[in-house]
Amino acid sequence: MILGVNIDHIAVLREARKINDPDPVEALGICKRAGADQITIHLREDRRHIHDNDVVKIIQQSALPINLECSINSDIIDIVCALKPYRVTLVPEKREEVTTEGGLDLFKYEMMIKKAIIKLRKAEIKISLFVDPNHDIITKSASFDIDMVELHTGSFANIYAMLYSSLPYSHHSIKELEISRTELEKKLEYSLTQLIDNSLLATNLNLIVAAGHGLNYQNVELIKTISNIKELNIGQSIIARSVFTGLENAIKEIKKIIN
Repeated sequence: MILGVNIDHIAVLREARKINDPDPVEALGICKRAGADQITIHLREDRRHIHDNDVVKIIQQSALPINLECSINSDIIDIVCALKPYRVTLVPEKREEVTTEGGLDLFKYEMMIKKAIIKLRKAEIKISLFVDPNHDIITKSASFDIDMVELHTGSFANIYAMLYSSLPYSHHSIKELEISRTELEKKLEYSLTQLIDNSLLATNLNLIVAAGHGLNYQNVELIKTISNIKELNIGQSIIARSVFTGLENAIKEIKKIIN
């Protein structure tokens, strides 16, 4: 299974002090040596972590393919087309969110997505859509001129964390705390089934399938069993683990798990 290492959170640490250290570029050689298959970064409209010059240097210096996540904002698309990463993954984006909260709404933003895809195709950039594991959305995805979809695993990851960790006590309302373990187990099974069924549907519609968001060293054990998912993009958990083990060891550890 292909592993894309998202290095955004190295830039998050840099931006905490608004200095030039740590430099995300320094991670490129480590990621390759550790067995990563691609580098994933997100150029957000507010430039809260990765900056334009980061993208330029990363694309120029990486020996691994670059999967660049970005919004469908026309100005961002123009910048991305000029930078020419290996692949662009179109994602929803809100300024107030901490991280991407769901998949791209293909129905509401159909025309904007199509305009972005036309520009990206002219620039000869491969295209993926970040979408929720939903039958209608996957079917709609196949109507666009794209190469692949990335299934949003955030719901699965949140339910897993509520079931096996203290997440409900720190991130969820009192009402949500009333969910029984049995009910959480049912929700987790349903979430996993959605990923299985929709990855199969996407494959049957000739789309390559990736998955990402909230994946970590524990919950990825279930995701790796889904045969139609060919790629995982994982960032925060790897960078967090690297604080204690070093980046190379953190990547090698998760590569061992998924393979």
